Amino acid sequence: MIVNRTETHRAMDEPAILARTRAYVNETFLYMRPDFTLGDEDRLLQRGVIDSMGVMELIAVLHSAFGVVVADEDITESNLGTLADIARYVSNHRNGNGAKPGTNGSGGGS
Repeated sequence: MIVNRTETHRAMDEPAILARTRAYVNETFLYMRPDFTLGDEDRLLQRGVIDSMGVMELIAVLHSAFGVVVADEDITESNLGTLADIARYVSNHRNGNGAKPGTNGSGGGS
């Protein structure tokens, strides 16, 4: 996906983030599998769409495309496991909300 810096950090809602992330995943990881159907709730790792190196690439794209820095403790299946999870995570973190209470927030250590 080519990211135009002039439009990278404009306001986007969750469906727009989902669509842009889906386009990136299709172009980067599924370009050789045009008949592969990926649902919003399908697990990217379990379906063989992405591997650990792909996760790192995805994290870099979330930063460049949406201005979101994914903290190490946020690299989890619940945040990055599906397209819907990614869109929710990016939407929450773009708005400066951080993680929602009850999810994988950045609580203090014990």
